[in-house]
Amino acid sequence: MDFSLSQEQELFFDTAYSFGQEAIAPFAYEWEKQGAIPRDVLKAAGELGFGGIYVAEEYGGTGLSRLDATLVFEALSAACPSVAAFISIHNMCTNMVAKYGTDDVRDSMLERLISLDAVASYCLTEPGAGSDAAALKTRAERTDDGYSLTGNKAFISGGGFCDVYVVMCRTGADGPKGISTLVVENGADGLSFGAPEQKMGWKAQPTAQVQFDACAVPAANLLGTEGQGFSYAMEGLDGGRLNIAACALGGAQSAMDKALQYMGERQAFGKNLDSFQALQFRIADMETELQSARIFLRQAAWKLDTQAPDATKYCAMAKRLVTDVAYKVANDALQLFGGYGYLEDYGVEKIVRDLRVHQILEGTNEIMRLITARILLQERDQKA
Repeated sequence: MDFSLSQEQELFFDTAYSFGQEAIAPFAYEWEKQGAIPRDVLKAAGELGFGGIYVAEEYGGTGLSRLDATLVFEALSAACPSVAAFISIHNMCTNMVAKYGTDDVRDSMLERLISLDAVASYCLTEPGAGSDAAALKTRAERTDDGYSLTGNKAFISGGGFCDVYVVMCRTGADGPKGISTLVVENGADGLSFGAPEQKMGWKAQPTAQVQFDACAVPAANLLGTEGQGFSYAMEGLDGGRLNIAACALGGAQSAMDKALQYMGERQAFGKNLDSFQALQFRIADMETELQSARIFLRQAAWKLDTQAPDATKYCAMAKRLVTDVAYKVANDALQLFGGYGYLEDYGVEKIVRDLRVHQILEGTNEIMRLITARILLQERDQKA
């Protein structure tokens, strides 16, 4: 068993880290106040291959593995978890278009999505369907030309900002088997947006309701086949959960690095903070927790890459473990700064605010426990 990264994987990480530190980190607070990420920065990320990270090379993507992707998002989030997560969501959508899109959709959208000339939003959650995603109500009725889409999506990253919306909607009966996936382009008749949400963190990402009022969608914009949309959504979420965990990990690592630097500079009672044994114990625990989370995340990514039968369970466990650990480590790092950690000047308070939502989105950590327990009990019964 080899835990080392290949030279190529180290290059992926270093490239993403350097880009983040040069093009993202110095402007993170500015973009928070603006409530949006500049388009030219996203396009620059696309030039590095970060718009189609695991899209197959035959479609013009980078063709990386899920493990490779976790390295990229961990590195990017060291600069800003909000920006890194936004690019992660875009990649989830782009991969769905590449895998399940018709030739017409691929021809018209895929190149623009991979280059990040066009940005995509993932539209699953609704005002009345969050954790119970299969209860979604947004409905697509068949028309002569395709579909008429009506309903609302909530908490959508990029709502009103993005160019493409990958929408899970109901085309059949209640339950998961009645759900399909449609691609809606910005500017479509009947597409509108709610007011920007005022959030605790992820402020650089514009977030809003996405609203459909008899929105006309061409038949060619159906991804895959009718009734399979929920399985496509869940498949996308396995990888999305790994990416969100990786973003949390990178943010927490950045917070810890800042705390370690500060402890060597700040004095109390005539000594540097790093000379106090109690604080040494604290950072030892933080390091142990981060390294354990990192190893488990990479194992889960390996499971998904190798299509292991228990990959979904591992993705759920990794998302729960890593995001919980990352938030705790970031919060502990803030505590090591004392009152200064509460100020914007040191950048740690932003990380704490950003990482809190990682325990909620892509499936709450309570749902991750539910998924894990259900699969665990199924495995038990299969052995009986």
